[in-house]
Amino acid sequence: MSLPTQSRTFVVETYGCQMNVHDSERITGLLLNAGYTPALADTQPDLVVFNTCAVRENADNKLYGNLSFLAPLKKLNPGFQIAVGGCMAQKDQDSILQRAPYVDVVFGTHNVGSLPALLERARIEEESQVEIKESLEHFPSTLPVRRHSAFSAWVSVSVGCNNTCTFCIVPSLRGVEKDRPMHEILDEVRAVVDQGVVEVTLLGQNVNAYGVDFGDRGAFATLLRESAKIDGLERIRFMSPHPRDFTDDVIDAMASSEKVMPHLHMPLQSGSDKVLQAMRRSYRSDRYLGIIEKVRSAMPDAGITTDIIVGFPGESDEDFQATLDVVRQARFTAAYTFQYSKRPGTPAATMPDQIPADLVAQRYAALHSLQQELSGEINQASVGKSYELLVSDHEGRHDQSRSRLNGRTPDFRLVHFEAEGIRPGDFATITIESASPNFMVGSLQSVRATRGGDAFDARTKESGPTPLMLGMPTLKALKLLSGS
Repeated sequence: MSLPTQSRTFVVETYGCQMNVHDSERITGLLLNAGYTPALADTQPDLVVFNTCAVRENADNKLYGNLSFLAPLKKLNPGFQIAVGGCMAQKDQDSILQRAPYVDVVFGTHNVGSLPALLERARIEEESQVEIKESLEHFPSTLPVRRHSAFSAWVSVSVGCNNTCTFCIVPSLRGVEKDRPMHEILDEVRAVVDQGVVEVTLLGQNVNAYGVDFGDRGAFATLLRESAKIDGLERIRFMSPHPRDFTDDVIDAMASSEKVMPHLHMPLQSGSDKVLQAMRRSYRSDRYLGIIEKVRSAMPDAGITTDIIVGFPGESDEDFQATLDVVRQARFTAAYTFQYSKRPGTPAATMPDQIPADLVAQRYAALHSLQQELSGEINQASVGKSYELLVSDHEGRHDQSRSRLNGRTPDFRLVHFEAEGIRPGDFATITIESASPNFMVGSLQSVRATRGGDAFDARTKESGPTPLMLGMPTLKALKLLSGS
């Protein structure tokens, strides 16, 4: 006999982009509303939800690998439930149960809100439930959310994407772009600020295309300006823009408000114009570098981060060298680099001249080495300078010392520092003392208490943790419990 819903515990494992992280906050909110409780670390939950990504092949391997060692646990305890949602569920709806027939629920990107009902139906009927909707019926902002952070929030401005990049399967899984009315977005920002949030990240697959639904090319810049007027909100971030849609008025909106952080995460993908054309990216390297030049002219201290794919079909040595050249010119503070992964259903998967894996790995290593060198130089140049950080509650600690905290600079670089008695959600002014490519270390100069710290205190008084990531410690514990 299955356990009553109100006594069932859960964890959520999230793969992929920030949109998936935000969806996991919705999944958690739904489960809490349905009477589930978060599982404690290294305990056996009654429910594991995998919120999946389909952008790269390693996400597939990670999911099926984790599912395989949960199979013995499911056999020992039929009341234990497994649910798979997100982009991979949308893509592989017909094959997940073939490969893992013990999965209880498969749900897609457009029907997150159905999860509690599907779990209950699977328990009652004692058979797997699959529900995949092909289009979005209601904007997911109407669903309950349990945020990962008490003082920092994601706010979606749109869902879906109208681009047709040849390497990307996301548009076919999340659908065409649908924009929220601006008044709804601003109402949500005001609502989370009333709850103690001091930092908001505006989120979309192509965030600066916001307004396409209602024909207003300047809508995103207007949204930034209007958000900056909200009392109590201290930091505004956004991701991810597309170079094709990036306009000068967005730069003006960033530069004209101290609340909009001087950080731009803008995917490059390749520095080769030939490869960009094959990717169907609709801009060229000079356009990309021109945007960066304008951003730095308006905000000299702006940090630029990016995404780059190495080994796209047909990429020659000269094409790869062009990417290295653009990276040198752009001087990114950080780059999220990926080896090209063939995704069935995308045009790139059937292109000729697929690059051998060993050559892709060599190019990846060379790009990573260059970016580490540049990041190290940029961070080293900050030694002796002071920055105000929003003290984090979810970055993780640099070591086991509970007095070691961290936070992000306005331009989104990670800083660790020693301090006692400081609350996450407050602002700390830190002077940088040493630097490495991936983070900086500094000393505390002063602290500014905020409503964000108050919100963190209120959250910690609530009963029980709210995990959003299953994490390897708990997975290992489950593996031991399953006897595999």
